[in-house]
Amino acid sequence: MYNGLLHTHNLLRWIILIVFAVSIILAFSGWLGKHKWKKRDKTAGLLLMVFIDLQFFTGIILYLFVSPVTKTAFSNFGAAMRNADLRFFAVEHIFLMVIALVVMHIGRAKSIKATASWKKHRVVLIYYTVSLILVLAAIPWERGL
Repeated sequence: MYNGLLHTHNLLRWIILIVFAVSIILAFSGWLGKHKWKKRDKTAGLLLMVFIDLQFFTGIILYLFVSPVTKTAFSNFGAAMRNADLRFFAVEHIFLMVIALVVMHIGRAKSIKATASWKKHRVVLIYYTVSLILVLAAIPWERGL
Protein backbone atom coordinates (compact mmCIF):
# COMPACT_ATOMS: atom_id res chain seq x y z
CA MET A 1 0.00 0.00 0.00
CA TYR A 2 2.83 2.39 0.88
CA ASN A 3 4.57 1.98 -2.48
CA GLY A 4 1.33 2.45 -4.41
CA LEU A 5 0.45 5.64 -2.54
CA LEU A 6 4.00 6.95 -2.83
CA HIS A 7 4.02 6.33 -6.61
CA THR A 8 0.62 8.01 -6.93
CA HIS A 9 1.87 10.96 -4.88
CA ASN A 10 4.94 11.21 -7.12
CA LEU A 11 2.94 10.99 -10.36
CA LEU A 12 0.51 13.64 -9.17
CA ARG A 13 3.46 15.95 -8.51
CA TRP A 14 4.33 16.01 -12.22
CA ILE A 15 0.72 16.49 -13.28
CA ILE A 16 0.37 19.39 -10.83
CA LEU A 17 3.57 21.04 -12.07
CA ILE A 18 2.32 20.83 -15.66
CA VAL A 19 -1.11 22.23 -14.75
CA PHE A 20 0.53 25.00 -12.71
CA ALA A 21 2.67 25.92 -15.73
CA VAL A 22 -0.32 25.95 -18.08
CA SER A 23 -2.43 27.99 -15.64
CA ILE A 24 0.31 30.54 -15.06
CA ILE A 25 1.09 30.89 -18.77
CA LEU A 26 -2.61 31.38 -19.56
CA ALA A 27 -2.91 33.96 -16.79
CA PHE A 28 0.22 35.83 -17.87
CA SER A 29 -0.79 35.97 -21.53
CA GLY A 30 -4.38 36.83 -20.61
CA TRP A 31 -3.29 39.64 -18.30
CA LEU A 32 -0.71 41.14 -20.68
CA GLY A 33 -2.90 40.68 -23.74
CA LYS A 34 -5.99 41.91 -21.91
CA HIS A 35 -7.83 38.80 -23.10
CA LYS A 36 -11.29 37.84 -21.95
CA TRP A 37 -11.50 35.21 -19.21
CA LYS A 38 -12.28 32.05 -21.17
CA LYS A 39 -13.55 28.62 -20.34
CA ARG A 40 -10.01 27.25 -20.71
CA ASP A 41 -8.78 29.62 -17.97
CA LYS A 42 -11.50 28.43 -15.63
CA THR A 43 -10.87 24.79 -16.56
CA ALA A 44 -7.13 25.09 -15.91
CA GLY A 45 -7.82 26.46 -12.43
CA LEU A 46 -10.38 23.76 -11.74
CA LEU A 47 -7.98 21.01 -12.84
CA LEU A 48 -5.25 22.48 -10.67
CA MET A 49 -7.58 22.55 -7.69
CA VAL A 50 -8.72 18.95 -8.24
CA PHE A 51 -5.20 17.59 -8.65
CA ILE A 52 -3.73 19.56 -5.75
CA ASP A 53 -6.58 18.46 -3.47
CA LEU A 54 -6.11 14.84 -4.55
CA GLN A 55 -2.38 15.23 -3.91
CA PHE A 56 -3.10 16.63 -0.45
CA PHE A 57 -5.42 13.71 0.31
CA THR A 58 -2.82 11.09 -0.70
CA GLY A 59 -0.15 13.02 1.17
CA ILE A 60 -2.20 13.12 4.38
CA ILE A 61 -2.80 9.37 4.19
CA LEU A 62 0.92 8.82 3.73
CA TYR A 63 1.81 11.29 6.47
CA LEU A 64 -0.60 10.10 9.15
CA PHE A 65 -1.05 6.39 8.50
CA VAL A 66 1.30 4.70 6.06
CA SER A 67 4.75 6.27 5.72
CA PRO A 68 7.54 4.56 7.64
CA VAL A 69 9.43 7.85 7.50
CA THR A 70 6.84 9.80 9.47
CA LYS A 71 6.27 6.84 11.80
CA THR A 72 9.99 6.93 12.61
CA ALA A 73 9.89 10.70 13.06
CA PHE A 74 6.88 10.57 15.37
CA SER A 75 8.36 7.76 17.47
CA ASN A 76 11.08 10.15 18.67
CA PHE A 77 10.21 13.65 17.54
CA GLY A 78 13.13 15.31 19.34
CA ALA A 79 15.64 13.13 17.54
CA ALA A 80 13.77 13.62 14.25
CA MET A 81 14.18 17.39 14.55
CA ARG A 82 17.96 16.90 14.62
CA ASN A 83 17.85 14.79 11.44
CA ALA A 84 17.41 16.96 8.33
CA ASP A 85 15.58 14.31 6.26
CA LEU A 86 13.16 13.32 9.02
CA ARG A 87 12.52 16.96 9.93
CA PHE A 88 11.84 17.76 6.28
CA PHE A 89 9.11 15.12 5.97
CA ALA A 90 7.69 15.48 9.48
CA VAL A 91 7.43 19.28 9.48
CA GLU A 92 8.77 21.29 6.54
CA HIS A 93 7.21 19.40 3.61
CA ILE A 94 3.69 19.29 4.98
CA PHE A 95 3.84 22.85 6.36
CA LEU A 96 4.88 24.38 3.03
CA MET A 97 2.47 22.23 1.05
CA VAL A 98 -0.49 23.20 3.23
CA ILE A 99 0.41 26.87 2.79
CA ALA A 100 0.72 26.35 -0.99
CA LEU A 101 -2.68 24.63 -1.06
CA VAL A 102 -4.31 27.48 0.88
CA VAL A 103 -2.69 30.15 -1.33
CA MET A 104 -3.87 28.35 -4.48
CA HIS A 105 -7.43 28.07 -3.13
CA ILE A 106 -7.50 31.73 -2.11
CA GLY A 107 -6.31 32.72 -5.59
CA ARG A 108 -8.96 30.58 -7.24
CA ALA A 109 -11.71 32.02 -5.03
CA LYS A 110 -10.53 35.59 -5.66
CA SER A 111 -10.42 34.95 -9.41
CA ILE A 112 -14.00 33.70 -9.36
CA LYS A 113 -15.14 36.81 -7.45
CA ALA A 114 -13.25 39.28 -9.66
CA THR A 115 -15.46 41.00 -12.21
CA ALA A 116 -13.00 42.18 -14.87
CA SER A 117 -11.11 39.60 -16.94
CA TRP A 118 -7.77 41.36 -16.46
CA LYS A 119 -8.26 41.16 -12.68
CA LYS A 120 -9.04 37.46 -12.88
CA HIS A 121 -5.84 36.86 -14.88
CA ARG A 122 -3.74 39.02 -12.53
CA VAL A 123 -5.06 37.32 -9.38
CA VAL A 124 -4.41 33.86 -10.81
CA LEU A 125 -0.95 34.89 -11.96
CA ILE A 126 0.06 36.22 -8.55
CA TYR A 127 -1.49 33.57 -6.31
CA TYR A 128 -0.65 30.56 -8.47
CA THR A 129 2.94 31.74 -8.90
CA VAL A 130 3.37 32.12 -5.13
CA SER A 131 1.78 28.71 -4.62
CA LEU A 132 4.05 27.15 -7.24
CA ILE A 133 7.15 28.62 -5.59
CA LEU A 134 6.07 27.11 -2.27
CA VAL A 135 5.43 23.74 -3.93
CA LEU A 136 8.83 23.80 -5.63
CA ALA A 137 10.51 24.62 -2.31
CA ALA A 138 8.72 21.74 -0.58
CA ILE A 139 9.30 18.99 -3.15
CA PRO A 140 11.88 16.47 -1.92
CA TRP A 141 14.01 16.74 -5.06
CA GLU A 142 17.12 14.96 -3.82
CA ARG A 143 15.84 13.11 -0.79
CA GLY A 144 15.75 9.37 -1.28
CA LEU A 145 13.06 8.63 1.27
